[in-house]
Amino acid sequence: MVAESYVVVHNIAKRHNVGTLARSATALGVSELILVGRRDFNSFGSHGSTSHIRFRHFHSLPDARNFLKEKDCDICGVEITDSAVAVNQHPFKRSTAFLLGNEGTGLSAKECEICDFFVYIPQYGGGTASLNVTVAASIVLHHFGVWAGFSERIRDGNKFVVAERPAQQMRRNYCTEMADSIIEERKIRRQNASNGFFDENGSGESPSNLLDALFGD
Repeated sequence: MVAESYVVVHNIAKRHNVGTLARSATALGVSELILVGRRDFNSFGSHGSTSHIRFRHFHSLPDARNFLKEKDCDICGVEITDSAVAVNQHPFKRSTAFLLGNEGTGLSAKECEICDFFVYIPQYGGGTASLNVTVAASIVLHHFGVWAGFSERIRDGNKFVVAERPAQQMRRNYCTEMADSIIEERKIRRQNASNGFFDENGSGESPSNLLDALFGD
């Protein structure tokens, strides 16, 4: 059995954390970075790594969960809960998707509902209550890679060798999707606008004009 790892990004307050998450994900063998909800992100801190990892987008957590279950993938919440197991005990059984909480509030009740189990990162110093989300992700993903037996990347001097960039690269700060999904989101957005529901800028349009940038009418 070849185990794979995934990272699920939902409700992260600081969008630039996605860029640094992508960098850790590519270094630690993650198969896909799954964005739930908003599809735009800030690639700051990625150091070009966003072109080396596949992004996938879902509109809701249940949609993301269904996709992962079709891949026979467990969903692991990275959170201190009553049932959480220390990540250094490697409580993994198969391919696993890691869901990390909001930097300030942790995992929400809805996020916890889709998780099959939880891990936490033991701390040995008393100077902080928690770790930055990207630091936590790096630690957990490294432990999973050790458990799964991922092959270490070859080195050249004091650096690891970076793979050639794919011929077709995604736009730097958009998660691409299939056309039918984009069309469906457009339909929902227009319905919301007609019913008086608008996004943050009050215009009924995506702040980044993402849909129009990716697909013309």
